[in-house]
Amino acid sequence: MSRKLLIPAALVGCLLLAGPATAATTKTVSIKRSSFSPATVSIVGGDSIRWRNDDTRDHQVVSTTGAFASPVLRAGRTYTFRFDVAGTDRYRDALNPSVTGTIKVAGPPPAVTLAASQPQIDYGQKITLSGQVNSKKAGENVQLSYQPYGQASEIVLATVITGPDGTFAYTVAPKILTTYKAKWKSATSLAIATAVRPSISFGRNNGFVARVYAGRSMARKQIQLQRLSKFGQWVTIKRVFLNLDSRIRFTAPLPCGANRLRIAMSVNQAGAGYLGAFSREISYRRAC
Repeated sequence: MSRKLLIPAALVGCLLLAGPATAATTKTVSIKRSSFSPATVSIVGGDSIRWRNDDTRDHQVVSTTGAFASPVLRAGRTYTFRFDVAGTDRYRDALNPSVTGTIKVAGPPPAVTLAASQPQIDYGQKITLSGQVNSKKAGENVQLSYQPYGQASEIVLATVITGPDGTFAYTVAPKILTTYKAKWKSATSLAIATAVRPSISFGRNNGFVARVYAGRSMARKQIQLQRLSKFGQWVTIKRVFLNLDSRIRFTAPLPCGANRLRIAMSVNQAGAGYLGAFSREISYRRAC
């Protein structure tokens, strides 16, 4: 069964994965005759330090723990090192050991990602929300919130606890186009969204029978009976309106022989917050 549905372009970018982006920075330390300036620098994990020899003499930057070591730096030369691990790194000038400096590396700021297992579903289906906190620790509390189409503000969905590597997952069944966010400490993920199609049942029982399921009533909405032509195109052969129970029983003129049929509901009939939808396809042979 083929389903070709369109999603608004503004929605596509946020359907699958959302997470904050952070840019690493580089700070410069000036090497002088008898000092590093500044002598102490604070950065976060992933940032870099660039040492620049602003003296006329040679200097060499060496970590006291062996974590890094520059070549001998002549006047005007530089050396850059990236610090990925939180902690305090002390260093000295190997050619003038009394000159020392300190780099304080803080852990990166809190960040949390969030993804949805499916960008589009039929009404009644479930999706899995999953993500990770950048501490990669188990036992962290992550708050999930959701905002259905038409809702003015976010609603708390659940608080989940991270497992190994700081990952988490939660299963939910959105009833209409819904956006989701994850919050951890001071960090909030970007919003992601899952779009919803009405679910259409279609079969035969003394004629054709169709029913549309959604998060709101589809009473008086129009659906189309479509037939697959010999050219491989779906052609609408009858339009009918659903009753107050969002269902309809009807008959339709069909050509003799085999017929491949389905029910279609346009996005306009589905209404705001829903995609257009198709039922399953059925085969019906009319004897003449």
